[in-house]
Amino acid sequence: QVQLVESGGGLVQAGGSLRLSCAASERTFSRYAMGWFRQAPGKEREFVAAISWSGGSTDYANSVKGRFTISRDNAKNTVYLQMNSLKPEDTAVYYCAAGQHPVERPPILIIEYDYWGQGTQVTVSS
Repeated sequence: QVQLVESGGGLVQAGGSLRLSCAASERTFSRYAMGWFRQAPGKEREFVAAISWSGGSTDYANSVKGRFTISRDNAKNTVYLQMNSLKPEDTAVYYCAAGQHPVERPPILIIEYDYWGQGTQVTVSS
């Protein structure tokens, strides 16, 4: 059982930046692909970014490409999401997720992930 704990959310003005962190309890963290998803009020959970188990491959939703960067530190069992040039439409609860995918293609579908964090709120004011 992998436990994931997100942190780093908060209130920021449009154009600002935040860095989310997700710490994993699992010692075999490096075996897991990691992803970030978000869910705004009244909307379905959507893919934001993903990184392969090795960190060698990443993928992003079109809406965040060029603004968000996903990275991981396997020595610290942590994945990050650096969010720059934030927009009000980025407001959502952000979730990190872990899935066992021993291939370089980062998974982007919700069903491809086995474990989820509790979420952290990101609010971007205009």
